[in-house]
Amino acid sequence: MTPNEDVYLTAEGAAKLKEELAHLKGPAREELAQRLRSAIQMGDLSENADYHKAKEDQAFLEGRIQELEYLLINAVIIDESRAQRDVVDVGAHVTIQEEDYPPEVYMMVGAKEADPRNGRISNESPIGQAMLGRRVGDTVTAETPGGKLKFKILKIE
Repeated sequence: MTPNEDVYLTAEGAAKLKEELAHLKGPAREELAQRLRSAIQMGDLSENADYHKAKEDQAFLEGRIQELEYLLINAVIIDESRAQRDVVDVGAHVTIQEEDYPPEVYMMVGAKEADPRNGRISNESPIGQAMLGRRVGDTVTAETPGGKLKFKILKIE
């Protein structure tokens, strides 16, 4: 991630990240500090596996805290309430149909919330990029790792 790069999040996604951050800065940090104190009290730190594991866990925890703080500072909250959508953009619910397959509905989200199996595709994915700025009725071709994917945009909400 480049410095000051916008991160697209839904209000729900931002709330989950804030909740995780609060947990990591509070109870998780305190529990880790207690583990470190206990390990230090055992003596000889050079051969103390508990101490080394706790230090490793501390580095991971602090790294995750920094990542979450960065994401939340740079977050652009997706406005899902816009009633009229003419083109596909982040926050849109898009109904697409690939040739003879049944229509599928996806929500266009930022990369941090992408979950294609649950209908949430990233604006940075090949399919998401191909759909951005397109309109109802457009036929879109996306270059995916599995090959070309051609589909029609049926509805944008």
